[in-house]
Amino acid sequence: MDKVPSEITVRKKDRTLLLVYPDNTRYEFSFEFLRVHSQSAEVKGHGPGQSILQLNKQNVMINEVQPIGNYAIKLIFDDGHDSGIYTWKYLNELGHNKNKYWQAYLDQVKASGYTPE
Repeated sequence: MDKVPSEITVRKKDRTLLLVYPDNTRYEFSFEFLRVHSQSAEVKGHGPGQSILQLNKQNVMINEVQPIGNYAIKLIFDDGHDSGIYTWKYLNELGHNKNKYWQAYLDQVKASGYTPE
């Protein structure tokens, strides 16, 4: 059974989503991290090797968090992205691997030659 958070807090001021679990495990994600790691086809593509590097998401905001049954949440971002479903399993994976995933993303951005405006 996947761990389910007992508390979900959207902190717009510092652009973070906080998940707190009954065992006091806490995961804090920046909105940018969640946006660029969306499981949606818009980000991941429709098959291996089809992912699309997400850029310019530093200032993205989460407008709404919607529950999806008992297994996930849907995050509605202010850039129009609203098709990402974040299962409890995936959020736990993101929490456990946050530093590794973030560094991999930064490496992809650097390799792309992109420089922020």
